[in-house]
Amino acid sequence: MTKETTVKTTHEIGTRDEWLAARLKLLNEEKELTRHSDEVARQRQALPWVRINKEYWFETDEGNVSLADLFKGRSQLLVYHFMFGPDYKAGCPSCSAIADGFNGITTHLAHHDVMLWAVSRAQLSTLQAYKKRMGWSFPWASSFSDDFNFDFSASFTEEQQREGGYYNFRRDDPVMNAGRGAMMNPVSDGNADMTGTDLSTYLREREGMSAFALEDGMIYHTYSAHARGVDAIWSMYPWLDRAPKGRNEKGPWLRRHDEYKD
Repeated sequence: MTKETTVKTTHEIGTRDEWLAARLKLLNEEKELTRHSDEVARQRQALPWVRINKEYWFETDEGNVSLADLFKGRSQLLVYHFMFGPDYKAGCPSCSAIADGFNGITTHLAHHDVMLWAVSRAQLSTLQAYKKRMGWSFPWASSFSDDFNFDFSASFTEEQQREGGYYNFRRDDPVMNAGRGAMMNPVSDGNADMTGTDLSTYLREREGMSAFALEDGMIYHTYSAHARGVDAIWSMYPWLDRAPKGRNEKGPWLRRHDEYKD
């Protein structure tokens, strides 16, 4: 004889048939979302290209290289603007969680005519030490002595921060307000502490990604995304969005992968 166990939950409980009916209804919504996502991707690729006439230089494991060199013979380049400023003691924990997903895909991208790089303003030796600590192998370049991150709205001067710099394709973005102390955010505050900086210093670097094309010896900027625009490349979140409790973010919880106590 089996003893029944009473399970307490606040979530709706149903039969398998009820679940299947609800799942089929959701499937239609998911299919519509997929179709819309495909259309957005088409529009993304249809954006006009902007020719890059400025020289950009980076410090890498192979030495001082140009933006063209980052393509390494491919025609497409993806750059993740990793928040690691010159005054940081360690990389942004959120960017670190995003970058945890890079190792396994860089080889596939490189064999599909796409190079993926992380770029940060910290000095190369600092990036190399952190990369070793994290166990990463993807290519990472320093733009410490270059305007690259500033020109693509991923880094800001103190003056730009005070005046409300152009971020996420608009002025007076909430993130820039936070940098001026107009908005407090527990996640940003916690991340600032984890990078060994104050909030304003932390937020002078911003997450984002930029895409470039190389054709007939000319480089073109084709796309950039910031803020929630990088959710799609944060491999952890698509999984959490399918977990029973979703993202379940009631407060700061994220740590670097070597900092969880268990």
